[in-house]
Amino acid sequence: MINVDQVKKLREETEVSVGECKKALEEASGDFDKAKDILKRWGKEIAQKKKERKAENGIVDSYIHPNKKVGVLLELGCETDFVAKSPDFQRLAHELCLQIAGFIDEGIELLDQPWIKDDSKKIKDLIDEYIAKLGENIVVKKFVRCSL
Repeated sequence: MINVDQVKKLREETEVSVGECKKALEEASGDFDKAKDILKRWGKEIAQKKKERKAENGIVDSYIHPNKKVGVLLELGCETDFVAKSPDFQRLAHELCLQIAGFIDEGIELLDQPWIKDDSKKIKDLIDEYIAKLGENIVVKKFVRCSL
């Protein structure tokens, strides 16, 4: 039987809805790690379906490194203004700006890079998680990195 503490812990670690966490734990027969894997799989499936939709809204975000020698300007697209204004979407934009500022080899494709905060994930995996979480397609439209 799945208990509330298991659901709560999975929700805190994955930020997925309580209902989805409960379903994943039930499918995994209470195995926490297996439930996390199920949620990842479901998130990727959702992201694949959403990627066909147009991302005509979004935000422009920026980051200037404290040493004032590296700066980033990012255009991140989504489907609705509602999502564009959400703290989660803005957090993703900031994470992507930090990633771009941290480029060592600018020849590497952004989406295929390991995320600087968790090298077990690629940037495309991070974006897919946000697509599943927010329920909309998210696209890095363009970015510019300037450095001295």
